[in-house]
Amino acid sequence: MGHKLLFTENIKRWDEALPLGNGRIGSLIWGEPSALRFSLDRTDIWDLSAPLNTKRDDFTYAHLVKLAKEGNIKEIRELFDAPYNHPTPTKLPAGKLIFHFKNMDQVVSELDLETAEAKLAIKGEGQKVCMRAICHAMSQTGMIKIEGDCNLFSVKLESPQFGDEKEKEEVQYNPKEREISQGGLEKLHYPAAIHKKEDGDPSFLWFVQKVDENFSYGIIAGIVKERKETLIFYRIVTSNDGEEWLQDAKKKLEEELQCSYEENIQSHRAWWKQYWQKSKVVLPDLLFEKNWYLTNYLFASCSRKDSYPMPLQGVWTADDGNLPPWKGDYHHDLNTQLSYTHFYKANHLEEGESFIDFLWNSMEAARKFAEKFYQTKGICLPGVMTIDGQPLGGWPMYSLSPVHQIWLCQSFELYYRYTNDLKFLRERAWVYFEETANCITDLLEEGADGYYYLPVSSSPEIHDDEKESWVTPNSNYDLALLRYLYKTLAEFSEILENGQKKKWENVWKKLPKLAVNEKHVLMISPDESLKESHRHLSNAMAICPLHLYRYETEEEKKIIDAVIEDYEFLGTGMWVGFSFAWMSHLYAIQKNGEGAYDRLRIFWESFCSVNGFHLNGDYKKRGYTTFHYRPFTLEANMYAADALQEMLFQMHDGVIDIFPAIPEKWHEKEVEFEHFRGEKGLLVSAKIRKDHKCDIRLEAVYDQNVQIRSSLYGCADITLKAGETRNITL
Repeated sequence: MGHKLLFTENIKRWDEALPLGNGRIGSLIWGEPSALRFSLDRTDIWDLSAPLNTKRDDFTYAHLVKLAKEGNIKEIRELFDAPYNHPTPTKLPAGKLIFHFKNMDQVVSELDLETAEAKLAIKGEGQKVCMRAICHAMSQTGMIKIEGDCNLFSVKLESPQFGDEKEKEEVQYNPKEREISQGGLEKLHYPAAIHKKEDGDPSFLWFVQKVDENFSYGIIAGIVKERKETLIFYRIVTSNDGEEWLQDAKKKLEEELQCSYEENIQSHRAWWKQYWQKSKVVLPDLLFEKNWYLTNYLFASCSRKDSYPMPLQGVWTADDGNLPPWKGDYHHDLNTQLSYTHFYKANHLEEGESFIDFLWNSMEAARKFAEKFYQTKGICLPGVMTIDGQPLGGWPMYSLSPVHQIWLCQSFELYYRYTNDLKFLRERAWVYFEETANCITDLLEEGADGYYYLPVSSSPEIHDDEKESWVTPNSNYDLALLRYLYKTLAEFSEILENGQKKKWENVWKKLPKLAVNEKHVLMISPDESLKESHRHLSNAMAICPLHLYRYETEEEKKIIDAVIEDYEFLGTGMWVGFSFAWMSHLYAIQKNGEGAYDRLRIFWESFCSVNGFHLNGDYKKRGYTTFHYRPFTLEANMYAADALQEMLFQMHDGVIDIFPAIPEKWHEKEVEFEHFRGEKGLLVSAKIRKDHKCDIRLEAVYDQNVQIRSSLYGCADITLKAGETRNITL
């Protein structure tokens, strides 16, 4: 592979840092030699104290519906949006290691994506110190090795600068001051962190920060210092790790420090070697190839089996003295879903299972929220939530919309589709869908026309949080998800032969059709079309990511083409980074390689930091959008990688299309992918040859009939047996 991030100048911003991570802990390496930082994070460090509003008896869907129908936006904001303006609940930064190198002024930084190791050279006045660092892939330990005279540097461990517990004041809500971040860390008031006493063991640095009576966290670093080499290993620990959590961490560090850095790194490298063997791409465009690998690196760094899934910023909470953007929480109106899309085709199932396991393990919280807020049976998670499934508030037409729960269901459907695991379908996917439907069906109301409607409807994030954001039910966003839910339940029922197919089909038949205007464009709602550029392409949900419309029949092609043309007409002025990734998907569905390529090019060149982080806005001010801010979130990175995969390989209902949407200039060059995962676990590899033919390898897990339908290379019908590998040339 051989891709690296290389910086010859000092990194001056946290969102341009070298990112290390192992799915649970993360580190951002940045700064000048006088204060070279390792900004540390752990996914489950949260202040979970809830604002009073969410505990009120009238914090319910029924009351929200009443206020929405009255047009009482003032009270809606005061009750349902206000909790999001409180500093808590929120994700918290862990702390930082800060190195001071004497009389040095330059840091040359490199991150090797293949080995997930950072290498730094710190230089100045004829002297040089070298540093290597990892977040160990299999241990929960960060490891740093410094080669050079130990007298040339010093290190300190710093806790976050929270506010004084004695100065705590009640936060007053002002909707006009609502920002992406709720302000500085000083708004959080905790007891002062307890740092290591001066007479303690000189080979250890540590601090403990108490958050509340039930939760504390800290960092402990062990140091082995010799004349020409220093090892600094650290662990980020919490009171949830056990009764002796700090002492246990110290013992583990003592054990690991008995071995050299080189000995410790062997198992780390072995893990990453195995990870990279799962799939690969070879592309004629370095920007595209490098960003595919960089995205998969970021994915493995912040999502692992048996760990929490990535929140908005993964394992890299902002180190700028502020609370993380949008509290670093779990947004289900797009962010979590798009973050967990590309891993199926990239064949990184185990790392992606983190999200599915999290949803499954959150069912009790989802059941309680459905009962308390929606007053229904079944399950429904808040659209914006904490790590333990509690509502955070926010614009309630989106943060408390029940249909986001259906979008979460899609993760279970996709996992089944890409694995053909019938046990998973029966014991998890079916249960999750059915429990979701139990909640959603209780909310549906029969209209005068005999069709089912939600009592209120919205389309993220059309009209922001204004009165107009409550659109005429059903919005196409809501309706697409409703139709997907009951259609999928009927399909699952047929596979499982559980006798419930007719039940769910009957609900599906009583849902209205999606609203299409005179130009064949999918509308926002039955009486409103999109009139201006907007970041969330929510009216197109039925096309992508739900694939209720396929680019197969003339009628559906007409609608897809019309939607894309409408977005082109309205322009990108109000888009953010994920909008470009989403549009690339739409172009890939249309088989428009030029469009799909160009949207991704713009995204990676103009909406991502030098380290790959998606910064949402056109922060370079290149004229693509009017959003010039730079808050970091990860969903667009993952969705962009998925769009690239869709350019190379598509598979639906046993029909495979090889290189369906690549740009014309790629046809004459080397294009290759290996071990992309298709339906039923089928592994597909393909390569364009110099003689303009295409070599394809299919590796079957199950008996399977597939059809290759390529406009470039021709067609083939193939019957595969379980365990069979078939090589063909078209």
